[in-house]
Amino acid sequence: MTQRELTLRNPLRAPRLMPVIASALSSLTALSALALLSSLAPGVASAQGAASLPITAQQKATAQQVSQAGVPLSELSPNAPDSHTVKRGDTLWDISGLFLKSAWRWPELWGMNLQQIRNPHLIFPGQVLYLDKSNGRARLRVGQPVGGDARLSPRVREGSLDDAISTVPVHLLEPFFNEAVIFQSSDELLKAPRLVATQEGRVLLSRGETAYVRGELGGRREWRLFREPKPLRDPGTREVLGYEAQYVGTLALTREGAEGTGADGKPLVIPSTFTVSTIRQEAAVGDRLAPVPPREFDNMVPHAPPQDVAGQIVSIYGEALSAGQNQIVTLNRGSRDGLDRGAVLALWRDGSTVRDMTVADKPLIKLPDERHGLLFVFRVFDRMSYALILNVKEPVKSGDRFTQP
Repeated sequence: MTQRELTLRNPLRAPRLMPVIASALSSLTALSALALLSSLAPGVASAQGAASLPITAQQKATAQQVSQAGVPLSELSPNAPDSHTVKRGDTLWDISGLFLKSAWRWPELWGMNLQQIRNPHLIFPGQVLYLDKSNGRARLRVGQPVGGDARLSPRVREGSLDDAISTVPVHLLEPFFNEAVIFQSSDELLKAPRLVATQEGRVLLSRGETAYVRGELGGRREWRLFREPKPLRDPGTREVLGYEAQYVGTLALTREGAEGTGADGKPLVIPSTFTVSTIRQEAAVGDRLAPVPPREFDNMVPHAPPQDVAGQIVSIYGEALSAGQNQIVTLNRGSRDGLDRGAVLALWRDGSTVRDMTVADKPLIKLPDERHGLLFVFRVFDRMSYALILNVKEPVKSGDRFTQP
């Protein structure tokens, strides 16, 4: 993701991404680090992107309660460092994994010190995060210890908001907001504008070349190009939940089509002229157009699902047979099932069926199911969703289960 220079002295420019993860603990349901965005550390200007995030009175009250309590030392990772210097490429998820047994609980760690870390996204490469362990509780502070006690030398930094570390590796997601799309029916693409001819009759088109399109454009200038929609079926019921089309690239309208008259006086259609802007694979006659969606990942807030949810992996994006960390999967649950953008889900591995070799008859036994990873939902459709694998112990396959964390 391109880095842009933007200083804290210019509060009128908002950061591209300021996601914050809410705690999924049952005792802290709806605990949200959003409350930390309600104000910033003294001397630091507020950013509009943070101020625009929704914060409820309950979330504020919960964050205040957590800030007075602290994280029990028993919840710290056995190898938790006393301090960590933030480096470029860090995420809040990674850093929390250094300090806590479960990175999912990081809002509790950040929430301990509302006075100094009111906005965890104003944590920058080069800053020192110091773990204060006193009175049986843990708090995370910005700065360095002074002498032998827990007093700090504060280090409030002015710098680029775009340099502030993100919660999860959202730079991996940005391309998929254009590429990954599920259509409700195969007819959606069949009725969409279509590429009818190419520059100089070429079979395939590359970036910068001209394409000719017929169909209703509705005044839009930026379009995506797809081909060969395939049905996505529920792993359990085999019902078709949607259609995923193969992403080709993007086109930009350069001249609107028109209606004319041929030499014989009969009506003649003049198609619209497009230029291929970006390309994933070469474009061809018959490819279908779909509008470029609005940017919908700004202020995307990771959180626990608002209700119990359970489902299965439908497919691995890109035709792979299995997937690992930072890959994309499709889920058989969507908005009608209570999922929304930013939901974090737990991945489960089914226990194997084995024989008990310790007794004479060697009966079959089933090992317990084991939780082995986390998913981050970033695109939601009616009956399906796309999710990023945040972490996983073993390869993820179609049919694997997920639940709320």
